[in-house]
Amino acid sequence: MIDIALVGTGGMMPLPGRFLSSVLCRVNGSMILFDCGEGTQVSLRLLGWGFKQIDMICFTHFHGDHISGLPGLLLTMANAERTEPLKLFGPAGLTTIVKSLCVIAQDLPFPLEFHEWESRVPHTYSQDTLLLKTLPLNHRSFCFAYSIELLRRGKFDPERAKAQDIPLKFWGVLQKQNDASIVYNGKTYTSDMVLGPSRRGLKVVFCTDTRPVTALPDFAREADLFICEGLYGDPDKQEKAAAHKHMSFQEAAKIAKSAQAKELWLTHFSPAMPDPQNYLSNATAIFPRTKIGKDRMVKTLRFEG
Repeated sequence: MIDIALVGTGGMMPLPGRFLSSVLCRVNGSMILFDCGEGTQVSLRLLGWGFKQIDMICFTHFHGDHISGLPGLLLTMANAERTEPLKLFGPAGLTTIVKSLCVIAQDLPFPLEFHEWESRVPHTYSQDTLLLKTLPLNHRSFCFAYSIELLRRGKFDPERAKAQDIPLKFWGVLQKQNDASIVYNGKTYTSDMVLGPSRRGLKVVFCTDTRPVTALPDFAREADLFICEGLYGDPDKQEKAAAHKHMSFQEAAKIAKSAQAKELWLTHFSPAMPDPQNYLSNATAIFPRTKIGKDRMVKTLRFEG
């Protein structure tokens, strides 16, 4: 299961009721925050999921509307008596930028673990059944799209376990751990002896601040939820979107359609577009399963079957 919340859906500057870019993912007992724009901690408080379980913060890039909320959030986490390390992921330069911001958030009671990725190539990070991937984008600064995949193990087959005389006391371990290996009475028992083929997991993709790139439809292929920027909804703003290296509603919808995503949430709206709902039809005409993102909009994704 994955819980997803849009924390902030604004781009460039916050508006009343619309904070700046941020997405929160709750999975495997911890939380991953993507971007941390101005107002993130206020919206998180309203959301009510808490702060202490945030295990990772992943930055798409380092423009102010995507990172300016970080010092305040770190101080809030410190006031919640956090002591566990916090992992930070982002393009090259992450360490320098965060340490500069932390001039106003010093003496944190928890360590920061920096994971800098070279900005021109894709990267992968795995943690148990969670797989985090990046895709380089085309913006005015180095920028990544992120995908979160929650992998699903094969189904346990008790008949196979019986046929191979695997002691009943080992079934639970072999069922729950893909790479389990147990030696007993001179025999080795492994998970692949009792598990069927891997089943379809869950996939969420977050993409913002970019022009369409060739690899993006494959990166978002069959995503259960594709969260994508739509800075402009008016087709007359297409040239402006291209000039500033952003996307329109129509471009995001075309990518979702090509990727065969299950659902598209638009986000990162221009402050000059106070009511994106007025332009929704420009996206749904291309990809009907499109929704206008709103701050603290939530969805729970569950394994099929």
